Amino acid sequence: MEFVRAKSAGFCMGVSLALRKLDGIIAEKNISGDIYILGSIIHNPQVVAEYAMKGVITADCPEDIPSGSIVVIRAHGITKQVQHSLSQRGIHVIDATCPKVKDACLLIEKNTADGRVLLLFGEEYHPEVKCLLSYTDGDTVVFDTLEECQKCDLDPDLKYCLAAQTTQDRHIFDAISSELSNRKGLDLVVLHTICNATMMRQEEATKIAAKSDFVIVAGGYNSSNTRRLAQVIESGGVGTLHIETADELPLDKLRKLKRIGLTAGASTPKKIVDEIQSTLEAL
Repeated sequence: MEFVRAKSAGFCMGVSLALRKLDGIIAEKNISGDIYILGSIIHNPQVVAEYAMKGVITADCPEDIPSGSIVVIRAHGITKQVQHSLSQRGIHVIDATCPKVKDACLLIEKNTADGRVLLLFGEEYHPEVKCLLSYTDGDTVVFDTLEECQKCDLDPDLKYCLAAQTTQDRHIFDAISSELSNRKGLDLVVLHTICNATMMRQEEATKIAAKSDFVIVAGGYNSSNTRRLAQVIESGGVGTLHIETADELPLDKLRKLKRIGLTAGASTPKKIVDEIQSTLEAL
């Protein structure tokens, strides 16, 4: 059996920066107050569990964080209204939002300042999407597929702005952009907010899949970019399995294959990818 691992598998820049900030706070000896995260620092249950062992508290809502505490803003960001309210309550806020997400927020804010309606390609209830939406005071429309976009009844008398969650599929976004741009008389500004690292990861995974019988995608089940990575591979007709840890590998099935590919989401630790690789190589 042959085996190939994607070079891009594992942490992206934004995730690494967020964890380094959190590690730096934990390492400080002179801090007072508990350390909180509002939601998971990244979408990987194993990483979140490790930080819980170090005393980091994950809060489900802002009201759960007491005054005088330290809160580290997760890589996906939070709404600007919540961030402001935390600061107003005497909570020390450390912003670990991914720079790519922050750039998308500011780009949306700038391009909707004139009243443009924001059309956002993303998962409506994802924390990053909620963060992005908070940077416009106008109307918004959120859709997760090209088909949903095609059903949108847009008023030609209004102006629109199209953006995307940073981890979305670039090819689908391009199709959405083309569909909207072809609508007669529609005043549309297209913002390119999909992260380059996401695009490179998806492209590499597609190339590996084209030469493999089966591809393993490692990452949290709650990770949007990992799920999207698996969907991109599956759309090419290659067998794909999304797992969190090596324990979930279907070894009997994999033994029968000639060539297996391995990639991972942007929030998957290297040690988890290494463990999966070691298990596969042992076959």
